[in-house]
Amino acid sequence: MSKTTMDLVQEAKASINEVTIEQAKTMFSEGSIALDVRESLEYETGHIPNAKHISRGMLEFMIGNHPDFQNKNASVVVYCKSGGRSALATATCNILVTLTSILCSVASMPGAKVAIFHQKHTLSFKHIHPHN
Repeated sequence: MSKTTMDLVQEAKASINEVTIEQAKTMFSEGSIALDVRESLEYETGHIPNAKHISRGMLEFMIGNHPDFQNKNASVVVYCKSGGRSALATATCNILVTLTSILCSVASMPGAKVAIFHQKHTLSFKHIHPHN
């Protein structure tokens, strides 16, 4: 029996740490890195301030060489639009943590919570205007 995309997401969610909005806010105030794994156009439309961007499809290829992710004491909160890509990305990062010296801990902020985070907190999405 073959697995669906949702099966893979559910398996990832069962193996990762997901954080609430309040936990993410505290983590960001303590220096955790926000990692946006959406596509470039989604990121350019708006993102959490100071978020680093690596699209889910390029994560394995880019994170090991990205200067912001070389600190093995760094804590990272991964997010996307709906929570599926962030769950898969967090599971991948957890594997990379055990295989390499990058990062320390990785958590996922489910996508639905990102929209609420945007509405309720000063750490909100930064809207980028392409002509500015």
